[in-house]
This record gives sequence, structure tokens and C-alpha cells, in this order.
Amino acid sequence: MKPRFLTLAHGAGGVETEEILNHLLISRVPDYLTRALGGVGLDVLDDGATLKLGDKHVVLSVDSYTVTPPFFPGGNIGLLAAAGSINDVLMMGGRPVAMMDAVVAQEGFPVEDMEKIMESFVNTLEENDVALIGGDFKVLPKSDLNGVIISTLGIGVADRVIVDRNLAPGDKIIVSGPLGEHGATILALQYGIDLEEAQLRSDVKPLTGLMLPLIEEYGEHIHAARDPTRGGLAMTLNDWASSSGTVIVVEEASIPLRKPVVAYAEMLGIDPLSLASEGVAVLGVAPTVAEDVVERMHELGFKHASIIGEARSSEKYKGYVLYRSAVGGVRILEPPRGELVPRIC
Repeated sequence: MKPRFLTLAHGAGGVETEEILNHLLISRVPDYLTRALGGVGLDVLDDGATLKLGDKHVVLSVDSYTVTPPFFPGGNIGLLAAAGSINDVLMMGGRPVAMMDAVVAQEGFPVEDMEKIMESFVNTLEENDVALIGGDFKVLPKSDLNGVIISTLGIGVADRVIVDRNLAPGDKIIVSGPLGEHGATILALQYGIDLEEAQLRSDVKPLTGLMLPLIEEYGEHIHAARDPTRGGLAMTLNDWASSSGTVIVVEEASIPLRKPVVAYAEMLGIDPLSLASEGVAVLGVAPTVAEDVVERMHELGFKHASIIGEARSSEKYKGYVLYRSAVGGVRILEPPRGELVPRIC
């Protein structure tokens, strides 16, 4: 049923986001206009799109970042915007080379805070050798905006594009580290929880140092890659199972989650697997190299990287994610619905 009004859930990255995008946009675009120059686009709905130029792909990823509060333990909206777009390019198999930004700020927003935000943004680009090649800046009246919105266009170059629908039966699902850290931190802030006491801190960071070596060494064996932001691991795996026509089985005992994240998520009635991570990679990797990939991730400093499950072939459960608990029970891990945390990324 067509909704009469937009809700916060439509922007949360879960089921409602997919439904409203399909209704408003995707269903209206003719098939022949979903890609350009032999690249990938709306036809695959991945972390970005590409244009094929010669034997290279130009990877493009556009996003808008808005978070309340704009400063949080572990970073701020400037770091979030730069790292988020860098990571989206990386998850498509690209090497990030450039970025454009558009900043919209609220009238009366402190210039000193804006300086800190943009300093974090620029420093993150510089540390990852990404050029800032253009952008835009606007200020809106207080009645029209609360805080700051940063929109970015990340640009990269890839020899081979990673497309998530290429996940195949037998592929192992690997995560690079503890999940849900960013989502739990913002959630706790919004509920007024003492974060130092709760031991919560956003995991936001660029994954250049992880993904570029993995792409160079194991690129042809990485069949899917995503940073599980809005909707968390639950949304990522459901997207993969649906687009690849597989069933994904994950093991609770293998999924890295810190106790504070689990405790505060459960206290507030939220599945921690639906919370956003801003510094974690989820990979679908050929089984022949999966153990080697995990070992390499450990060498690169991601000590909690682990195999959490695998993709399988099943007509009965095709498109589903099955979650095996530590005591042996199995349930369907559903994609998140509703608005979990307003203005998280």
C-alpha cells in the first residue's frame, strides 16, 4: 500500500527505505537507463555505481550524512562523511582518488564547531590520499534545518568491480571486527546514557588500510563487500541473500559483538545486528581463500576478524538469512523495520 506521508523509517536504511525508493524512483527508470558506459548502476543497487572507461571502472558513490549530535565519542560528522564515502568506494573494489562535498548548515551554527568538522573531513581525506576537487556550501534558516548535513561524491578507480549479487553458494561470510559500535554509541547519546561508564565509542574510520591490500591480493576471490551502516549486518546479509538467490547461514557464537553493545541494545529492545557500524567490512569470500583472508586481516591489525557463516544453495530458504544460536536453535534473521535510531549517519 502506498504511504500517504514520509516517515523517519523511510530513511532508516531498512525495509521501508527499499520500498519507498522502488516506489518513487527505481520503478520509474527504464531498464536501459539504469547503467551507463557498460558500468553498473541501479540494476544492482550496490554501495555505488561505475562507468567503464577502457579497461578501468570509475567508481562513484554518493551519500548524505546527518547525525545527532554532530560530535560523538570517536569522531564527528566530518570524519563520518569522509570515511563513509571512502568506504563505499572501497566496497565496490575501487581505490578512492577524489571527493566532492556539499555542506548545508543551520543559521546560527557555531563557526568554531564548523571549523572542527571540516578539519576532520579534510584531514581524513589527506590521510587517505584522496583529493577534494570541488563542492558547495549553503546556510538555511533555523526553522528549515537542525544542525549540519554533508553530502559527498566519492570517486575511485577499479580494475575489477565487486558486485554483491555475485555471492555464490559456498562463499564464506567474514566480518573485520566488532559490530554495532557506532549505532550503539549514537543510541546511547540520544538516551542520555553516560558513554564513558557504558564503554561505548563509535568505530568510524576509513578502511583503506584493510581493503586495498585485500583487493590487491585476493580481489578475484572477493565476491561481495559492504560496510554495514544503516540497517547493520542484518540488512546487509538480507540484501545479499535476496540479490544472489542464496540462503545465508550465520553462527551467533562467531559474530564479534562487545558486551556493552549487546547489553545496551537489549536494554532498549533493539537487535544489535541491526545497529550501524562505520568502520567494519563484511565480505563474501571464496571458501578456498577464506582462512587466508582472515589471517591477512589479523596481520593488518583487525584482530577480531572472523568467519561468521556461509552462503548456501536452497530452494526452500532462497533469499533468507538463517541465524543459528549458540545453543543450536535456528531462526530467520529478518531485515530491520521501522526507525531504530534517528539521524545516525
